[in-house]
Amino acid sequence: MAPIIILVAVGVVAWMLLAVPVRRRQRQHAAMQEAIEVGDEIITAGGIHAVVREAAGGELRVEIAPGTVVTLDRRAVAAVAVMEGPDEPDRNPAAEG
Repeated sequence: MAPIIILVAVGVVAWMLLAVPVRRRQRQHAAMQEAIEVGDEIITAGGIHAVVREAAGGELRVEIAPGTVVTLDRRAVAAVAVMEGPDEPDRNPAAEG
């Protein structure tokens, strides 16, 4: 009986260490994709940097070059890029000092 309890305990611990963080990341990624708005700079799953020009439903119209607008499925967005402009200070700690 004791070996079964140990196996179950090991299984529960393994599930907590492996499955729970994966689900958390998936939920965060899906929330990020749903929160994309017009004007956001994004990075696609293929590595293309683009600016969102229109957001409707599950599709985005993004500008990948001046005057070049393409349609992209919202699920193909890998990340929202952090834009640094004159309003935002450089967040590179190596640049300080």
